[in-house]
Amino acid sequence: MNTLKKITAYIKIIRPLNVLITFFVVIVAVLISQRTPTNIFTIFFASLSAAIVAAAGNIVNDIHDIETDKIAHPNRVLALGAITKKEAWIEYFLLLFISIIITSFLSKILLVVVILTNFLLYVYSFHIKKITFAGNLIIAFITGLAFIYGGLVANNITAAVIPAVFAFMINFIREIVKDIEDIEGDSQEAVVSIPIKYGVTAAKKIIFISAIILIGLTFYPFIFKIYKIEYFLIVMIFVNPMLILSLKMLFQTKENNLKKVSDLLKLIMVLGLFSIYFGN
Repeated sequence: MNTLKKITAYIKIIRPLNVLITFFVVIVAVLISQRTPTNIFTIFFASLSAAIVAAAGNIVNDIHDIETDKIAHPNRVLALGAITKKEAWIEYFLLLFISIIITSFLSKILLVVVILTNFLLYVYSFHIKKITFAGNLIIAFITGLAFIYGGLVANNITAAVIPAVFAFMINFIREIVKDIEDIEGDSQEAVVSIPIKYGVTAAKKIIFISAIILIGLTFYPFIFKIYKIEYFLIVMIFVNPMLILSLKMLFQTKENNLKKVSDLLKLIMVLGLFSIYFGN
């Protein structure tokens, strides 16, 4: 039973849903970027390496956030003590090594992106995260970089720029929402997040402005005939209304709305993937 609990903890700490989303983000990025069919094994292993990088990043972030999570996210693996900090480090370095080994067989440019991303995620967790705006921008950048990575796999980086921008925007918004959710724990760990430095009201205003900009940008690919009607329909029926709903929930005073808003924004990103795939 203890062994099963350990295995469950090792899986839970990587946040499987986020890892799975990263895996499919790269697949979709390759499919929408390719001019000629890309080797299926190249797509699979490139996507797998990106997913493993995301898993490693989640672990190192949780290692740094143990004390914060005891307040803001007490059910997380390390906060509960389900595995030790040493065991988490071992899993982290194992995944780090695997991601580099896999990518080294693909191409030099992909290897550079993987090493850079691993480095940024480590530095983010232990240094950049505490700097106002910088942490939000780095995570948003890394999320958008997953699309660029897929574009590089397909040797057509240009086609990946628009979804990369969308991913950057939605994750920048989500990171600020998470900052509001984590304000109590962050304040005790000397993290100078946007809501801590400027206040929750100012943070919500930044989210609102960013969301309006993102909604405006969603019209661009259809107006300029980059994507087809399928993209426009999914965005107008699902993505943008849900984005507006998330704003409505955000400005309600209930604290439990923050987790719901964060989860809704994650769902919006998945729906955005569908819209781009079917509209390409």
